[in-house]
Amino acid sequence: MSLLRHIEACNSFDARRFLPLLSGKKRIGRVRLDNADFLRRFPDVFVVTHEEVQLIAPGDARARSAALEGVVEALVAERLIHKWRNEYYEVLPRWGAEPLLTLDRGAVSFFGARSHGVHLNGYREELGKLSLWIGRRALNKRVAPGKLDNMVAGGMGNGHGPQATLLKECEEEASIPETLARQAVPVGVITYCMEVRNGLRDDVLFLYDLKLPADFTPHNRDGETVGFELMDIEEALDRIRNSDDFKFNVNLVLIDFAMRHGVIKPEDPDYLAIALGLRRVAD
Repeated sequence: MSLLRHIEACNSFDARRFLPLLSGKKRIGRVRLDNADFLRRFPDVFVVTHEEVQLIAPGDARARSAALEGVVEALVAERLIHKWRNEYYEVLPRWGAEPLLTLDRGAVSFFGARSHGVHLNGYREELGKLSLWIGRRALNKRVAPGKLDNMVAGGMGNGHGPQATLLKECEEEASIPETLARQAVPVGVITYCMEVRNGLRDDVLFLYDLKLPADFTPHNRDGETVGFELMDIEEALDRIRNSDDFKFNVNLVLIDFAMRHGVIKPEDPDYLAIALGLRRVAD
């Protein structure tokens, strides 16, 4: 099977099923049509038309966040979303801008707000052979339980940039000392936009590579990973190509790693489509 299928699966966004979510003239999300109907219950917070959903809650970022929190509580009561251990994401009109508000992580997909995260490829290179430390997600994870995962990955919470998130997740997920984690090299981003059960995932993943010494073995501390295995890059690609063993977005991260390290070559008939698809941004 083609590696490209995972990229297509992560870009299943159909604009006809969504309305733009605006704050003034700035788009901050996309709301699916059925979710937009639910938001009509909150006329002090949203104006919903056939063309858009406008956030009208007055005040500063803190006031807007408080107004959204009331809506989130109603969504939880209706069992449309689950709150996420009091984790909050910043809602930005663009990367580098001041946050317009913060939103419970469990509600981000409902509003189709763009979220940001980090993924670390922890790898070894011995005698010209590349291998990666691959984790297996705990069975109690809400997303992709039991699936294979990167050694380190995590969402970027309120007040944490890419570097701070990376260092925190390295310590919690793989017991990587800070001195070693700081050797990770930023290597770019992956973007995708996919419809999910309760809305839309519009994600930006900041990617890092970390070449690990032969005597390092990762150990999980936060209970979110049940174990690690060192996997040859060719085996990982074979499993990506022929199975759904990996968490959906990890497929993209590892495909990107393989392209950058010359394991996937331009002779592959899907090479150009894969390269372009890894950084596809929905308009």
